[in-house]
Amino acid sequence: MVLFLFLVIALVVVVGAVTLAVVGGGERAALPDVAAERFADPLPLDRALRRADVEALRFPLTLRGYRMADVDDALGRLAAELAERDAHIAELEAALAGAQATAVGGPGLFKTHAPTTMTEGRTPQAQETPKDAVEEENGQ
Repeated sequence: MVLFLFLVIALVVVVGAVTLAVVGGGERAALPDVAAERFADPLPLDRALRRADVEALRFPLTLRGYRMADVDDALGRLAAELAERDAHIAELEAALAGAQATAVGGPGLFKTHAPTTMTEGRTPQAQETPKDAVEEENGQ
């Protein structure tokens, strides 16, 4: 019984010492507070994004995954970059289509001309209907 009592007291002393070492310690705490991890945005602001920039993107972990604000900021930046590229691509495709139309057909490709008829150049008397012509021949 004395041995059991000695072990219980030793256990309480050890647990108390460890607790004081971890939690206590006054101003010089044994375990300093850990600074919260913050997202250091590695996406460059001075140039367009590249594939390597997106692949190198890492978010700091929090208790329940990632900080939504960090992810939203990065996705917003990627969306803006993609929209800018899409607009630039559409502008270049329109310029290319215009250049191709000019190069293939020349500047007068799409000009319309008045249609020529078979009666053009004939006198007004020759522009009669076939029925009138038959009646004239028969003397009517």
